[in-house]
Amino acid sequence: MSPRLPARSGLAVVAPLVAAEPAAAGGTKLTHAQAAGRLRAAGIGWTSSGHCSDRNNGRCTSFSRINSGTVNGIVTCKRASHCAVTVTGATETGHAPGRYSHWNGYKVDISPTGCVTNYIKHAFRYIGRRGDGAPMYQSSAGSIYARESSHWDITYK
Repeated sequence: MSPRLPARSGLAVVAPLVAAEPAAAGGTKLTHAQAAGRLRAAGIGWTSSGHCSDRNNGRCTSFSRINSGTVNGIVTCKRASHCAVTVTGATETGHAPGRYSHWNGYKVDISPTGCVTNYIKHAFRYIGRRGDGAPMYQSSAGSIYARESSHWDITYK
């Protein structure tokens, strides 16, 4: 149930269930330490198969040069969903290239828990399948959530 806000002119105003995402995922480029601090403060964890954060090692999970808007987007997603969120990939090498790529700071991968998957499928609009077959969901702000085989690939534009 939505929280009620103070009534005006006898009419109750109901707050939206989902908080708005940032208008754009650009913003400033963050260091790994800056982004990790913001994620940690929001209760977001991350994993790395190589137990490292070297941007040039595909076995690491790096936040080096991630856009501040991308960090804001995943924090907003966590808060709106009330789910545990774990980042499994960010700006490290080894992802597909492109303007709105991991390397350029626009994307993160997160673990596909039941809570996260349920939230994405119910909060966002299904928009079809990507070229690789991944089903995609789009937020009202234009962010794309693609369900790959082992994670959610999220693009914050």
